[in-house]
Amino acid sequence: MINPKDKITIDNHEHVKYNQDFQYSVAEMIDRSTSFYHWLNKRRSIRVFSDQSIPKNVIENLILSASTSPSGAHKQPWTFCAVSNKELKAKIRIAAEAEEKKSYESRMSERWKEDLKSLGTDMYKPFLETAPWLIIAFKKTYDLSETNQKKNNYYVNESIGIACGMLITAIHNAGLVTLTHTPSPMNFLADLLNRPVNEKAFMLFPVGYAAAEVYVPDIKRKSIEEVSDFYE
Repeated sequence: MINPKDKITIDNHEHVKYNQDFQYSVAEMIDRSTSFYHWLNKRRSIRVFSDQSIPKNVIENLILSASTSPSGAHKQPWTFCAVSNKELKAKIRIAAEAEEKKSYESRMSERWKEDLKSLGTDMYKPFLETAPWLIIAFKKTYDLSETNQKKNNYYVNESIGIACGMLITAIHNAGLVTLTHTPSPMNFLADLLNRPVNEKAFMLFPVGYAAAEVYVPDIKRKSIEEVSDFYE
């Protein structure tokens, strides 16, 4: 319960006092940030999944974690649709592979396809059926009032992009694996899931355990010098 003394009103809106219940020494910050980086650096995109089941409440916690993301004007312009139904996953795979086939055969440039060769991707997406859960992130381009009037959302792509990054981290934290799947166009997902007109599919995440034996590309991430500039 919030102490009334820890609440104030600004422009007719209630604000509560922020209480940071953790603070670290410089040595602890260095240690924690280093260990977090090394732990997160173990994350890989996995394309071969086990069909071992995952409890629904784990998926709920992953979505709640993603939803702690900041967003433009705190509009939280997203809906995360979680699918475990086998028949629906099969329909999603069929539709996704149809779009992927068109992409690989006519939409993607030769340079793009050449860049993908080292990752071992192709138009076939069996993980869409094998993974126990699919989480599809839909962006709300606008909200709808009770009378169906449009209500603005702000920085929608930025907001849901951050939320998806937090979802990936939450999945890794739970000891599970995922990958980012973006068949283009993705309109079929809104149709199959019967989403309202203000929602557009943004990204799809298969979620589960890695298969018993999985190989991933032997790739390296860029160094700190390649991804940053410091102005001191």
